[in-house]
Amino acid sequence: MSKEKKRGFFSWLGLGKQEEKQQEQPQEQPVVEEQPIASEPDAAASTHQRVEQSQPEEVTVEAEELTQPVAEREVTVTADEPTVVVPEANAEPIVSAPVITTPDDHEVLDRDVVDPIAQVEIAESAVVADAALDVAPQEARAEQENDVPVVAQEQERPTKEGFFARLKRSLVKTRQNLGSGFIGLFRGKKIDDDLFDELEEQLLIADVGVETTRKIIGSLTEHASRRQLKDADTLFVKLKEEMAEILAKVDAPLNIEGKTPYVILMVGVNGVGKTTTIGKMARQFQAQGKSVMLAAGDTFRAAAVEQLQVWGQRNNVAVVAQHTGADSASVIFDAIQAAKARGVDVLIADTAGRLQNKAHLMEELKKIVRVMKKLDEDAPHEVMLTLDASTGQNAVSQARLFNEAVGLTGITLTKLDGTAKGGVIFAIADQFAIPIRYIGVGEGIEDLRPFKADDFIEALFARED
Repeated sequence: MSKEKKRGFFSWLGLGKQEEKQQEQPQEQPVVEEQPIASEPDAAASTHQRVEQSQPEEVTVEAEELTQPVAEREVTVTADEPTVVVPEANAEPIVSAPVITTPDDHEVLDRDVVDPIAQVEIAESAVVADAALDVAPQEARAEQENDVPVVAQEQERPTKEGFFARLKRSLVKTRQNLGSGFIGLFRGKKIDDDLFDELEEQLLIADVGVETTRKIIGSLTEHASRRQLKDADTLFVKLKEEMAEILAKVDAPLNIEGKTPYVILMVGVNGVGKTTTIGKMARQFQAQGKSVMLAAGDTFRAAAVEQLQVWGQRNNVAVVAQHTGADSASVIFDAIQAAKARGVDVLIADTAGRLQNKAHLMEELKKIVRVMKKLDEDAPHEVMLTLDASTGQNAVSQARLFNEAVGLTGITLTKLDGTAKGGVIFAIADQFAIPIRYIGVGEGIEDLRPFKADDFIEALFARED
């Protein structure tokens, strides 16, 4: 009964009419959702209703006191209980849950869901913006890098290393035992027999050779006995002069004038750089305005013919060649005929590498020379031996035997830049007095240079900065 009186009490307050109006106007709920602030009194009434339901006894007392003047109306409402209960049951969810609470909950949920998504989108947009900012400097740097090679090339030209500088750099290993390497040997020492013994040992280590070393030490000792050498500095200067005199005897550049075609026969053992030297010489003769032809006389090694043909293609030079295993003398014979017919200035003939102690191979070289003389009594005009400086005293043996077989007229000493045995050049010059035409101090075409004794000595004895 207290619940019924409670319901009557709310009806008396007019809540029942509000509920009926809300039922009659369900279409106005969206307006309420959009304006949650206007429905706050209803929410307060609903909250007040729940509080009063939790305290039924107190509400009943208040209801009895307030409803005594309207007893008849209360009875009428109680008699129509079915019609009141139905709206009450329908009103509670409409007032409390659907109308008031739900929109707030959805708004909270929407904010909880949307905010992280919005944050992610903001973060992504920030990353994209940063990437866009990074792209611009990268593109600018890329454009700058594209321009760098042009600037670098312009800066490299004036700083290009000259031949003397390259020669000095290539003789670094040889200078450890010769030339400027003597400075440390002489520093702070007086001239006596012990110093000469140390100097003799140093010359032998550099492959100057026994005979040449004895000549040098003998000359220095004689000057010392005459008291012409006062200290280590004067000894250093005198040593430089003695070694320069040895090389001065073989300082004779190759002269190709006066003969057409000028025939150069290249000889040497395997692996000394003979074919590579031919290609570099051809390029240098072309630079002098000479027409050049090559003869692939090394018919035992297929790679030698191909290598020579590659050099010919690079320099636009004609190459006369036959099949592998053909007679080398026949190839060179055909090449001389072709060179004469075409009016070529220089003909360079390659031959197969051979060990100097193989008699039958040395006889083959003699045959080639005889065949060449059938076409030209003066041919070959130059018999050039290619030596590898790194072989040391073995190069002296090669020079002796090849000279005995075909009579050498010139020597090319290669690979001076990669060895500490460069002193062999003094032994070869002293023992054979064969002109040294070229020296090789690197892999580039410009690194094969005509030999000049003064430049070589200056580079060898150059003091370190």
